[in-house]
Amino acid sequence: MSRTRGPVAATGGRGHGVRAGGRGPVAAGIALGGVLVASLLGAVLIGPAELSAAEVGRSLATHLRLDLLLGPLGLEVEPLSPIRDGMVWHLRAPRALTAAAVGAGLAVCGVVMQSLTRNPLADPYLLGLSSGASLGAVLVLVAGGAAALALLPVAAFAGAVLALAAALGLAGALGQVTPTRTVLAGLAISQMCSAAVSFVIFWSVKGDAFREVMSWLMGSVGSATWTSVAVTGIATLVLGTGLMLCGSILDAFTFGESAAATLGVDVQRARWGLLVAVALLTGALVSQSGSIGFVGLILPHAVRLVTGARHRLLLPLSALAGASFLVWADTLARTVFAPRELPVGIVTAAVGAPVFAFLLWKGRSRA
Repeated sequence: MSRTRGPVAATGGRGHGVRAGGRGPVAAGIALGGVLVASLLGAVLIGPAELSAAEVGRSLATHLRLDLLLGPLGLEVEPLSPIRDGMVWHLRAPRALTAAAVGAGLAVCGVVMQSLTRNPLADPYLLGLSSGASLGAVLVLVAGGAAALALLPVAAFAGAVLALAAALGLAGALGQVTPTRTVLAGLAISQMCSAAVSFVIFWSVKGDAFREVMSWLMGSVGSATWTSVAVTGIATLVLGTGLMLCGSILDAFTFGESAAATLGVDVQRARWGLLVAVALLTGALVSQSGSIGFVGLILPHAVRLVTGARHRLLLPLSALAGASFLVWADTLARTVFAPRELPVGIVTAAVGAPVFAFLLWKGRSRA
């Protein structure tokens, strides 16, 4: 694929961003970590029924059994009322943590896909993962029954993995697997799955099921539970950390496959390993949140304005920025039109589109 000048080229050049060996990366990481903690606290506090920080602390202390440690010290933790405790522990806390895990994972996947394909417009859904997950989810929702909601995450994950397998299989059938063929195969599979989703919705979805299907397709963490936190958190922690440790390999891919091979990278093995890891992580995230756009596309470009193109810094800082971004996007989605909620994908698109336009304009001015 030809090297396209754009936000990646413009903001990732030499001389831009924090110095890899100085205090800049540490300071940026600490700052973004502080923003994420404040964002999580704010997401739990803000809502139609406002909560105080003391109430949040009491609820968390009770459920984490910190009251057993504080009691002998003479610090009694007074339990909250069941309603307000439920707002913290069963509604807002798992929702905020799920949004943070999804945002971090999508941002990391976006960085990896943009590097592997050398395409500044690449995102985690480039290879048809989102469309495949949507097809699996819609088929389960249409089937209905008591087990539909329980099987939805499994069906979405299976759909994403099958879409990736189909895209890579099609790319391999065309000859040597190259970034260009991989992207084109992914687009073909994505369009096929999208057409299938549209057909199923048109033919089979009626009444209340239509609203449920559309909400999932536009992305939402409104039904997040502690199971969602566990799935997205573990996937992001394990697979996301593994991807972040591949910064030097992604740096090599920035200059093309020939340059990467010259630097000692096993190109085929590295590409397949990274693509599979991205697919598994994206599938796990989409299975819990639906298809949330723009996070994996916008955040890597925005963070490059600070870090430059060095992936050792870009990956972890993108994860922190993506987590905070999606937490606030979801907070806006559930509060702006309260008591009605927007799918969070609408908010990320409304915010992400003008931000991306700005990054394109800024990249043009630097080119």
